[in-house]
Amino acid sequence: MKRIFFFLFGLLTIYVIYIDLTAGTLPKNETQKQEQTVATMAAPENTIDAFEAEVEPGETLISIVENHIKKPLPVSIEELVEDFRSLNPGQAPEKIQIGSTYQFPDYSK
Repeated sequence: MKRIFFFLFGLLTIYVIYIDLTAGTLPKNETQKQEQTVATMAAPENTIDAFEAEVEPGETLISIVENHIKKPLPVSIEELVEDFRSLNPGQAPEKIQIGSTYQFPDYSK
């Protein structure tokens, strides 16, 4: 009887893990996603010149901007970080991800 109980308990555990990994256990809140979209769309346009680039492996915020303008960074790192944050609200420059596309400040002018 113990073997059957442990076997059924094991199957239940595997099933719960499978559901958790595939569908998740938290409900998706559609209104929260809509509010975020509206807030993003309502943001005023930045006056900073920008270019869009996809992050490649090994690249950093500084290296992407320097490669784009083909010269050393003409502003301070603090200003670069501030401009990046204003162009990409809610995104930390330290946490940019490979394969993602972001707006970067264009200092070529």
